[in-house]
Amino acid sequence: MIDQAPLASWQARAGAFAIDMLPGAGIIVTLALLAWTAPLLGWVWWVYTVAAVLVVGAVLANRVLLPTTRGWTLGRAVVGIRVVKADGGDAGMVRLLLRDLAHVLDTLAVFVGWLWPLWDARNRTFADLLTRTEVGRVTPAAGDVRRLAGKVLLAAVAVCAVAVALGYFAVFRPQEAVHEAREQIANEGPRIVEQMLSYGVDSFNEDLDKAQTLATDNYRPELVRQQDVIRKAGPTTNEYWAVTSAVLSASKNDASMLLALQGQRGTNPQDLKFLTATVRVDFRKTGDAWQVDNLTVLKKPNLNGAAQ
Repeated sequence: MIDQAPLASWQARAGAFAIDMLPGAGIIVTLALLAWTAPLLGWVWWVYTVAAVLVVGAVLANRVLLPTTRGWTLGRAVVGIRVVKADGGDAGMVRLLLRDLAHVLDTLAVFVGWLWPLWDARNRTFADLLTRTEVGRVTPAAGDVRRLAGKVLLAAVAVCAVAVALGYFAVFRPQEAVHEAREQIANEGPRIVEQMLSYGVDSFNEDLDKAQTLATDNYRPELVRQQDVIRKAGPTTNEYWAVTSAVLSASKNDASMLLALQGQRGTNPQDLKFLTATVRVDFRKTGDAWQVDNLTVLKKPNLNGAAQ
């Protein structure tokens, strides 16, 4: 009977609870935080979620199933204590499960319930009072349970490390790459478009040839067709500069941008034509360089206020 055996001290109970719960809780908290940063319902999110469910199952098995089959949990085996009914009988699986659920009340009461054994005559928490259980000292389990507990702790640390590594390589680095791509295209995109659309009368052919290097293989044929029309009209000066721009979307190797352009055409200062246009530009990264993959005119160029 438990009332004939020494009651477990608060320190022993706290130590057993820490061994039982902290490794699993550490893994679950780590997985939850990492899942929060992962794309919702993506494969990484599912890996974290399934792993967390498995860990919860392992914790429940240790806290509820093992005491009914082996007599104690891993933590209780290490410190040599056991949970029984108030009359000394076996607590049973259902009662143990209800007892662990009732620990929520110990926590909600500003943790007073966890400290209640310090002054309760039978060293009981609120959960013990509700489920009519007590905790007493028993002969420690046979075998090197301390070594097993150490292995469990190391395994928990390893799982957390693997989860963090997965988050870094599968979530953080791709997100960082997207962030870098967005910054690059925000800075370089307007300059690329300006260079592709601008040419001078003194470097007419060179500027058009350089513009082709700023386009992808996909867009270059369309750009060449547009340049053929420009070449037939004869050399002149055409300058564009981006007034405002906004990145619409970005991934590691693709991006889209909206630009408002202003410019001028002609070589005679007294006969300059002023231009405005709005375009959407799709970019693709080839190697280390961004190139124009498509250019769509949303608002046709206005020449001195007249649409062209």
